[in-house]
Amino acid sequence: MVFLTQEELHKLEDFHFVQMRLETVKNIYLFSVYTGLAYHEAQALQPKHIAKGFDGRNWIALIRQKTDREISIPLLPQAEQLIVWFREHCQVGNYVQPRISNQKINSYLREIADIVGIDKKLTHHTARKTFATTILLYNDVPIEVVSKLLGHSDISVTQRSYAQVLNKNISNHIGRLENQLLHKNADLQQNNH
Repeated sequence: MVFLTQEELHKLEDFHFVQMRLETVKNIYLFSVYTGLAYHEAQALQPKHIAKGFDGRNWIALIRQKTDREISIPLLPQAEQLIVWFREHCQVGNYVQPRISNQKINSYLREIADIVGIDKKLTHHTARKTFATTILLYNDVPIEVVSKLLGHSDISVTQRSYAQVLNKNISNHIGRLENQLLHKNADLQQNNH
């Protein structure tokens, strides 16, 4: 499974392209990194799909094409900033971001990866994978929440898709637990002497 690590994501975010087409595609990609929207959902997104939620933050609410299920995604600050960037720098019409074909986006993403020095085959779909892994799972967001945000029809779909990532996360948690237990044992032994 291809997704960006935290380091690669920072590398991409920090790189500013002189060519507007590359900067625009980078930002289209990053928007899906921070929302988890698939290509068709992101391209179809209109301001009417964004509304203030019960918690005072903006939420995306739309029907996921693939599963025909309603999804609700709270907008992270990075996604909010990208919406503003699209409005200020692109012709978006009635949409949130400029409309560019998936083929063209994926072609530009290969160019972007080369320039930035990311040795992975980037496609628009890897943005969704990065949202699930680097943004959510690696920040300890529960799998049930990840599944809901991705609009999966069943949590088992999410578990199967991200089993490798979940195992790495489990390993990291167990590593931290081992350290805590070692420190507790060391403290107990020290107090007993």
